[in-house]
Amino acid sequence: MSRPEMPKTLADWQALAASLTSGAGLETRAYINDVFVDAASGEAFESINPATGEVLARVASCDAADADVAVSHARAAFDGGDWSRLAPGKRKRTLLRLADLMEANKAELALLDTLDMGKPIASALGDIGGAIACFRYQAECIDKRYGEVAPTGEETLALVLREPLGVVASIVPWNFPLMMTAWKVAPALAAGNSVILKPSEKSPLSALRLAALAKEAGLPRGVFQVLPGFGHTVGKALALSMEVDCLAFTGSTAVGKQLMQYAGESNLKRVYLECGGKSPNLVFADCKDLDRVARHAAEAIFHNQGEVCIAGSRLLVENSIREAFIDRVVAAAETMQPGDPLDPASFMGAMVDETQHRRVLEFIRRGQEEGARLRAGGRALEGPGLFIPPTVFDGVTAEMAIGREEIFGPVLSVFGFDTEEEAVRLANDSVYGLAAGLWSQDIDRIMRVTRRLQSGQVFVNNWAGGDQTMPFGGVKQSGNGRDKSHHSLEEYSTLKSVWMALAT
Repeated sequence: MSRPEMPKTLADWQALAASLTSGAGLETRAYINDVFVDAASGEAFESINPATGEVLARVASCDAADADVAVSHARAAFDGGDWSRLAPGKRKRTLLRLADLMEANKAELALLDTLDMGKPIASALGDIGGAIACFRYQAECIDKRYGEVAPTGEETLALVLREPLGVVASIVPWNFPLMMTAWKVAPALAAGNSVILKPSEKSPLSALRLAALAKEAGLPRGVFQVLPGFGHTVGKALALSMEVDCLAFTGSTAVGKQLMQYAGESNLKRVYLECGGKSPNLVFADCKDLDRVARHAAEAIFHNQGEVCIAGSRLLVENSIREAFIDRVVAAAETMQPGDPLDPASFMGAMVDETQHRRVLEFIRRGQEEGARLRAGGRALEGPGLFIPPTVFDGVTAEMAIGREEIFGPVLSVFGFDTEEEAVRLANDSVYGLAAGLWSQDIDRIMRVTRRLQSGQVFVNNWAGGDQTMPFGGVKQSGNGRDKSHHSLEEYSTLKSVWMALAT
């Protein structure tokens, strides 16, 4: 498959953006039963480029009527068996074709996410690479999962079968639009389910492009559908549907709790949640190369404008090195200023929309009012676009809003500690438990602290390490689901016990 040359410069990306957004270059309709259609109501919402304030497109705004139609087609497709009962090896080949098509259209997919939600193009390209890797990994897993034969006497044969659930609704966030989509959709499709995707209204465009590629790859009619729209309309309808068997969600803890209630009010559908975080990043005095660690600590919070569920937003530093270390973090932050998202050299881009922009600035104001010491940033950039530079607060306590609540922006809260026991206590003093970091050269300390951190994942002497082989998810109010790895396939399938009596 031939691939177009990847744009390399700001001018290249600007030219591609102009060609993509001119005329009828953007697909904005819902994808229902293999056809792109307007919402049943005829309603649409604006997709706005947060770096410029310009309207990219008007996108179909689906609601309960569209959800009902999509669910009926998804159920019919599942019951028909063209995908759900297809041999695993054949499902594998189809998903690998889809991954190849994503690879061939990588620049366009990355550009759609950059234009839609403001992330730097270099970051978006990394996301699309991760999405492609996820589809390939899950495709390769399909024909390598076995059932079981239980140990019985000769008079019986006992089988444990793993079967697809049925209809899966995936509700994904706006911060990593296509990568989060892949983490939900790829294992659900690989397991044989029919999938309805509800992308965020803040970043729907790459999901709609994926739908066209899925059709080209040969996914059967009704197996994959995309319903753009709002959570309180089409999202709620999917969550309350009696014909949806599983709900997979990444987003805020508050919405995750609401979705669990909807599941209880309807059919007790399975609900897998990956929710909020306020992740601690612990730096002990014995760690090597403070400059390198400081840069990683800055990247852990300022990557993707801090709009990251696992952002290392709480930096816990041993007091004996705290002042020197913060100086290094501030110096690193100075090299990570926001810029044009289409410029490959930009480390940070724009906040996703005005609501999030205002929210972050309000937290910065509260941090100053509550007595935290502002060491860097602290105000929005002037001019067009929704840009906030890296902001660093020192002297933060757990009672302060910036030290307790998920901000979802480029705001770092620095805490000090004197002992290992104090560090662990501070790290665990949160309703969240999505991720944690630990920097030390003491292997005994590493093993002690790693086991005591209340977190779904711990990064030792790195931040956000891992690949498709590692499960991703949290504990406490960060949720209960697991994305990536072969463990995610288990979430989208169910066990069936078969006990056979044999003639003797």
